[in-house]
Amino acid sequence: MLLNTKHFGEIEIDESKIINFREGIPGFEDAKRFIVLYDGDETSPFRWLQSVDNAQLAFATVNPFMILNDYDIEIPEETVSSLNIESIEDVMVLSIVVVPDDPNEMTMNLKAPVIINVKNNIGMQVVLDTDIYSVRHYIVEELRRREVNTGAGTNKEEK
Repeated sequence: MLLNTKHFGEIEIDESKIINFREGIPGFEDAKRFIVLYDGDETSPFRWLQSVDNAQLAFATVNPFMILNDYDIEIPEETVSSLNIESIEDVMVLSIVVVPDDPNEMTMNLKAPVIINVKNNIGMQVVLDTDIYSVRHYIVEELRRREVNTGAGTNKEEK
């Protein structure tokens, strides 16, 4: 299927990969069908959630587990049931990203992840019942923190 988008121009998409959001995404309830786009680099945490119903609508997203090592969520039982999730291997979790003029201020929404059952292509955005995560978690700051933690202790003197 050919899809003419605002950000990517005309692209060919596999209709079998279209994800149905029965209730849309909060604030965009009329857009029910989306496709996850990326440049093919599986190591990149960034993806786009492009609306199939509205060519103007695309959300920058990120795999939060690739940014925040200790991101740990419990998917609510009603979400598991609504999405017909049978196995954790069938779940894709994305966080919507806000990219302001200064990319150093880029944030991801950890409080309301997008949960997708990749087996049946049904998705929804879920507001988690926790105060641990915020809607504005700074990505660049988190990546810098990871670099510091990863590099800690690497300059030890050999004896």
